[in-house]
Amino acid sequence: QVQLVESGGGSVQSGGSLRLSCAASGYTYSRCMGWFRQAPGKEREGVAAIASDGTTTYADSVKGRFTVSRDIGKITLYLQMNSLKPEGTAMYYCAARAQDCRLGWWLLRQYAYDYWGQGTQVTVSS
Repeated sequence: QVQLVESGGGSVQSGGSLRLSCAASGYTYSRCMGWFRQAPGKEREGVAAIASDGTTTYADSVKGRFTVSRDIGKITLYLQMNSLKPEGTAMYYCAARAQDCRLGWWLLRQYAYDYWGQGTQVTVSS
């Protein structure tokens, strides 16, 4: 059974930092994973993704502030979030693809992924 478990969310003031983690288990690790977020009343949007070869892509709104990385041995995905803004308040989800992938804009789309975690809440106060 595939499991993705996010952690590291919390409350932080504007300009602060958080590091999210996503521990994966129970499936053949494709190394193709992403982070999404969903604010109240809004659609889920792609934030960052890492392709099978380790290359990364980011939404324009987080470029230069967020960094996605992974530890293949621990089968864990990370999202380092710096200079957080109030509009970053959302539930953050990690996602994994069953098959390997090459880098592309489509990795920031929900349809690219087969498995999802339950999410971790991030709240940024002004």
